[in-house]
Amino acid sequence: MEQKDKYIRFDWAIKLLLRNKANFGVLEGFLTVLLGEKIQIMEILESEGNQQREDDKFNRVDIKARNSKDEIILVEVQNTRELYYLERILYGVAKAITEHIDLGGIYANVKKVYSISILYFDIGQGNDYLYHGQNTFLGVHTGDCLKVTTKEQGAIIRKLPAEIFPEYFLIRVNEFNKVAVTPLEEWIEYLKTGTIRPDTTTPGLEEARQKLIYYNMNKADKLAYDRHLDALMIQNDVLSTAKLEGLEEGRVEGREEGIMVGRQEEKIATARNLKSLNIPIAVIVQATGLSIDEIDRL
Repeated sequence: MEQKDKYIRFDWAIKLLLRNKANFGVLEGFLTVLLGEKIQIMEILESEGNQQREDDKFNRVDIKARNSKDEIILVEVQNTRELYYLERILYGVAKAITEHIDLGGIYANVKKVYSISILYFDIGQGNDYLYHGQNTFLGVHTGDCLKVTTKEQGAIIRKLPAEIFPEYFLIRVNEFNKVAVTPLEEWIEYLKTGTIRPDTTTPGLEEARQKLIYYNMNKADKLAYDRHLDALMIQNDVLSTAKLEGLEEGRVEGREEGIMVGRQEEKIATARNLKSLNIPIAVIVQATGLSIDEIDRL
């Protein structure tokens, strides 16, 4: 790779660069490819999650945006495992909805929310690298999709619940192991490896090739970015070590527990044999270490 072709990680770009209106094209391209429709970002909104803090420097970064359809889009990058991740993104979506409707406002002002999670940890079992969830109401007996009646711009229309309820996208970056062919696959390849094809025409990646070049950063930003990468490597190493130590500890405890169970079973077998020979209980207790109650139950 040529020196000029070293690109900044997407999580760092979200922290600093993609909040700049001049760089909206990168984020718009990514969302256009993922959602399958042209996305135009109007503004970046403030939230607790996208405020820059010391304690989120390597684990979680996100961005909250409003598009031209007045919908809310949450994009989050999570670098390390979180046990209650689904619960947290549900809470984040609910909070985004309530933040954008005034107290006492009408329900027609509720905003559609897209929650997009770029995950660098194993969230669970599954063979795909991209999962999509949205609400539908299916007839229990007929299997048909319910359309709800609503009012829009003075007219009564029918909508699918999926047009109203939040949508969730989980991108399991580490599970992507194929040659990138489609625009979406090119984006996942960049998220995983940081590489962008020189001849790419994929929306957003063309802009990224021009605006996310590592060597275009000033010295201070390069230093901060390098520290970010070091922190990621150190944390991942610490977590991997802890996991291995936990597994080894579990194996040791398992072996010890197995030995103890085996010894107990041996005592019971011995006690049962002695009892069948009408050996006095006191002698059996002394020989096996079992209690009188344990021997009586045999």
